[in-house]
Amino acid sequence: MTGAAAQYDRAMPAVPRAAYVVVALGLVVSGCSADGSAAAAIDGGTTTVTTPATADTTTTSTTSTTSTTTTTTTTTVPTFPLRGVVTGPDGAGLPGVSVAAGGEVATTDFAGSFWIAAVPAGPVQVERFAWLSQTIDWDGQATLEVDLEPRVVRALRATPATIADPERFDALLELADTSAVNALIFDTKDETGKVRYATNVEKALQLDAVNATYDPVSAIALAREHGLYAITRVVSFEDEVWSTRDPAAKLAGYWVDPTNEENWEYPLALAVEACELGFDEIQFDYVRFPAGRTAVAARSRTPDTGAERVAVIQGFLTEAKARLHPMGCALSADIFAIVVSTPNDQGIGQSPEELSQAVDAISPMVYPSHYSPGWLGFPDPNDYPGPVTADAIDDALPRLAPGTVLRPWLQAFWYTPAQVRAGIDEAESRGVGWMLWHARGSYTLDSLPQP
Repeated sequence: MTGAAAQYDRAMPAVPRAAYVVVALGLVVSGCSADGSAAAAIDGGTTTVTTPATADTTTTSTTSTTSTTTTTTTTTVPTFPLRGVVTGPDGAGLPGVSVAAGGEVATTDFAGSFWIAAVPAGPVQVERFAWLSQTIDWDGQATLEVDLEPRVVRALRATPATIADPERFDALLELADTSAVNALIFDTKDETGKVRYATNVEKALQLDAVNATYDPVSAIALAREHGLYAITRVVSFEDEVWSTRDPAAKLAGYWVDPTNEENWEYPLALAVEACELGFDEIQFDYVRFPAGRTAVAARSRTPDTGAERVAVIQGFLTEAKARLHPMGCALSADIFAIVVSTPNDQGIGQSPEELSQAVDAISPMVYPSHYSPGWLGFPDPNDYPGPVTADAIDDALPRLAPGTVLRPWLQAFWYTPAQVRAGIDEAESRGVGWMLWHARGSYTLDSLPQP
């Protein structure tokens, strides 16, 4: 092979959404102010709600006259300082968690600590993208200590052809119902450069890149009915259609130039639209510089150092987070598995330390068939799915930013059910979840854990 990274281009053919929300107190008041709304003021550790009350007084004389007398009722709601700490399963403080109470929001620091000066007792909502949220009934007195759990995704890729065939999609949903699967992965734009639904993104229309195969709204609705988390892939910088029909965007081969920030807008626009359509999480794939022969052809236009290449990819993902988080969508990225086990970016601009700072979940593609002979001392690593998967996960976990979830892609092609399970079992034993890749979307119940 030409460098370890060269073997990582895919060999095969191609719940409500978590959002930072503000928790309202739900105070019930009667009457309204002059403009039709209740009046409230926060004053020195209390919340004062003033409600006008109107009574009609009638006096009787030769001429009947009606006068109106207005009185006010004042309700005082005490407020308290809210402080605490949020930790993960390992007991370490969890940064970047949103804590919302009484109309105020705080974000935990690097140690997982948070503080809000004054809020009434009541519900406190604790959330982090790619983690399971909690709502706590706070009495206004105790310091909160909150343990969050990551969202452990166990997913199958639903190919566009599978979704387009009602019988096949029903079978996939039934497979999820009868196994531990709790998520599906769809395609927005795939490796061919085709957008797989009727998009309104102008660039896709200009490129004539639309190959509408399925309706994402109805597909997401069906996934919801089965209790499934919905992720969609957006293939980013390898795109045959785009690189061919828009030469100004081209880097080399079928790759567009990630260093040109104008080229960020197309995949970002698709990601935003996918979030609007209802997907829970947007996953960027091929979010890197090319490898192999294309890398050689692109060398003159590719940054010279690994730090520069990584900064480009990290910048793209950081911009994606800035657009998607306010909309309520989680963000993830696929990376070569080899970069979690080597000290450099392998020429592609992927490093787990930096990229994990920009995303909620990161997914190394752990396909033993793609590892070089001799890896871990195995003549053919493809024959050892369990040990290869375990090694990649163990290498990756200590290199991720605190709070970023690890969720590997695992090989489901060319494998027996027992071999598929060998990789899954290693991921399960480490609590990181998994996603199965099979280009044709072919999976069997005996390869999957039970609920």
